[in-house]
Amino acid sequence: MDIVRRIGDSPFARGSTSGQTCPDIFELSDGNFAVIGTEATAQLDAKLPADAARADDESIVVITRETLIRARKDIPRA
Repeated sequence: MDIVRRIGDSPFARGSTSGQTCPDIFELSDGNFAVIGTEATAQLDAKLPADAARADDESIVVITRETLIRARKDIPRA
């Protein structure tokens, strides 16, 4: 599995000048997506809706609203 492309604008284009890591979304060669975000499993796991579940090998990550909105134009429709 490889990273094919970034989805949305880079953190720099979104105004990050700190040089720190920032939320990001990537399309993978297998058609899936990888997300870089703030790890929030401990804070949100117990707050998931009753019809949601998280496997032991999954984490809940948070990305900024701006990151997702600016990625919208690059997300495939199918």
